[in-house]
Amino acid sequence: MKLEDLKFVCGENSFQSADIERNDKTIDYETSIQLSYINVLSLVKGLNVISEFYDVQAAAAVKGTGIIAVALGKTLADAVTKIMDSNPVDFMNATVVLSSEVDSETARFFRDSNLIAAPKYTKNALEILQMHNVGYVTVNTPLKDYKQYLSNEVRVTPLGTLTQTPNLSELDKDTFKVVTTNKPTVEQIEDAVFAWKVAKHNNSQCIVIAKDLKTSAISQGLQSASIEFALDYSCDMSKDAILASDMPLTVHDINVASQGRIGTVIVPFASKDVVSAADKYAMAVITTGFNNILF
Repeated sequence: MKLEDLKFVCGENSFQSADIERNDKTIDYETSIQLSYINVLSLVKGLNVISEFYDVQAAAAVKGTGIIAVALGKTLADAVTKIMDSNPVDFMNATVVLSSEVDSETARFFRDSNLIAAPKYTKNALEILQMHNVGYVTVNTPLKDYKQYLSNEVRVTPLGTLTQTPNLSELDKDTFKVVTTNKPTVEQIEDAVFAWKVAKHNNSQCIVIAKDLKTSAISQGLQSASIEFALDYSCDMSKDAILASDMPLTVHDINVASQGRIGTVIVPFASKDVVSAADKYAMAVITTGFNNILF
């Protein structure tokens, strides 16, 4: 089904109407099913984060506009296994966006409650998806070019129409600094960059906990309770893991993170008190130099 054939039956709620139209920033894609308004929002959110990892085997699971799990793997099936392990309940009816061709081994993870998107599918994979009534989207535009299609964000409000440029921020080696006495390992730095890229595409007050290139918890919009929620969900997987935050942390936050045995924190900025608290717990702190906040 091509974009021009898509017609929404309803909007976000059954009593709302919705439509979709092509413009010069529309990527080339095809879909096996009639997409809903929420389906499109979920696909966009998933594609936004997967475009950060277009050159590796990556998988992202999304519900609504919330990212519930992201992972990189040796194979695509490995990445999917990781996101299933991270959030098995929500995975059951999530939209899953993948960075490379779906093979039969990967296709077997999905059922009719899933919607998936990927650049390509093998013949055997398509047979499995069709047998299980899985909706799938083929993204024909190369993922490495996806960010070129991001338009200014527009919100029409009673106070006026807001517009802003898309978030194309990247980590800068001149502002990316380790500010504690304790230094992260190479593996922790890789995990920190991974977690930062995931946090970049979540909503405000976001906390991402990750280790071995896999998220174990993502919380957002919970303000001061966000760290506690993420650590509780991550449980034992938070030991020596990365905690990424889109906003600077307090000394209290560092104390809470230490209870979860977090190994490294990556934040926009860190006060002297926060650095001292982190040193007390032999925790490394990386600062990026800027905030990434999505409301």
